[in-house]
Amino acid sequence: MTSPTAGDREKVVSKLPSGLQQALKVRTAQHGIDIQHAVEAGITDWRGLGSNLDQVDTAGAKSFATFLPNGQWEAFRADCVARGVSIVQGLSQSVLVWLERNPAPGTVRPHTVRRLIVCNQKGGVGKTATAAGVGEAFAENPDQLHAVRVSKYYAALLEDDHAEPELQDLPGLGLRVLLVDFDPQCHLTQQLGHLPLAIDGDSLTKHMAGEAKGKLRDLIVHIEDERFGDRLDLLPACTDAFLLDVKLSGVRAREAALERALAPIEADYDVIIVDCPPSLGLSMDAAAYYGRRRPDEVTGNSGALIIVQAEDSSADAYDLLTSQIQDLRDDMNLELDYLGIIVNHYDARRGYIATSSLSNWMAIQNPRVIGVIGDLKEQKEAVRVKRPLLAYSPRCDQAVGMRALAREIA
Repeated sequence: MTSPTAGDREKVVSKLPSGLQQALKVRTAQHGIDIQHAVEAGITDWRGLGSNLDQVDTAGAKSFATFLPNGQWEAFRADCVARGVSIVQGLSQSVLVWLERNPAPGTVRPHTVRRLIVCNQKGGVGKTATAAGVGEAFAENPDQLHAVRVSKYYAALLEDDHAEPELQDLPGLGLRVLLVDFDPQCHLTQQLGHLPLAIDGDSLTKHMAGEAKGKLRDLIVHIEDERFGDRLDLLPACTDAFLLDVKLSGVRAREAALERALAPIEADYDVIIVDCPPSLGLSMDAAAYYGRRRPDEVTGNSGALIIVQAEDSSADAYDLLTSQIQDLRDDMNLELDYLGIIVNHYDARRGYIATSSLSNWMAIQNPRVIGVIGDLKEQKEAVRVKRPLLAYSPRCDQAVGMRALAREIA
């Protein structure tokens, strides 16, 4: 049936198998086009075929509505009668034709592996949760849709503390991600359900110090969840990282020690995210050097994500960190790009301190705030059950915010 609408399109209502509806929704999102235009193209192509297609199983077809150019639906119905197929069968075949002629686009992979260092020398600001969440968002299934919060929501927070996030469903980014737990406290390792590496065995610290016992690749573990497929890995931490600064003091070109250790596995990944310790020592120098812009790398492909909170002590820690980075830039003549500031654990109910601090962070233009993550229960619950946040509560506000962050820096 049809009902007229203004303009050159009319609303049509029929039925379509739920599997085809979902495939159509995902594929059009992948190509960035409207469903109505895909159906229009599919019907046009189907009507142009010289012979009937194999029958599509339409059992359990559900209501489906879209908008088509005036007159197309009536012509399509006439063709269905002429070919001896039902409207639902003809529509199903038309959608299938469009899907076959518009295959899913391949994942766009970076020319140079992206290296993100998640840092702040102040502990407890949420570096680990952010590193994990952004990594999970990079790795999500590109053949499924996931809720994403649009970026203009952050600006709305300044106008309305109760602003509701605007959501849209987008395909996953489908990148191969390695999370590196570079903190001797091993929080990232434990939060994702793994044990720290044995202190008498091999570790990232030993590889950086020239004391490796085997291949670094053998230490990597896989994060098991169907939404990440085989795309999300973890390099666990070891408590021997407490000794890293002491060991690095005697290492040649110590600032490049992390890069030397990770170089053999870089080709396996699109994104490597380093969860840095709350430190301004030699380990932070090595992390900053690793995140620098390489000679063949475009600006913003790699760099530093700075995690803060909407309170005064974060501002003090931010000043110390940016001073250290500037010293490294000057002393070593390196380019380390700021990817942005993330204000974590934000809760406007905490009053003037929180809201005024957020305003101050928003006022910084270089680097700028690229995300505000609320202080909500789902992240704490995910930590308690040792599951990735985006698998534990994929549509919670923190999860959709992590996806927005990944796209902001993608």
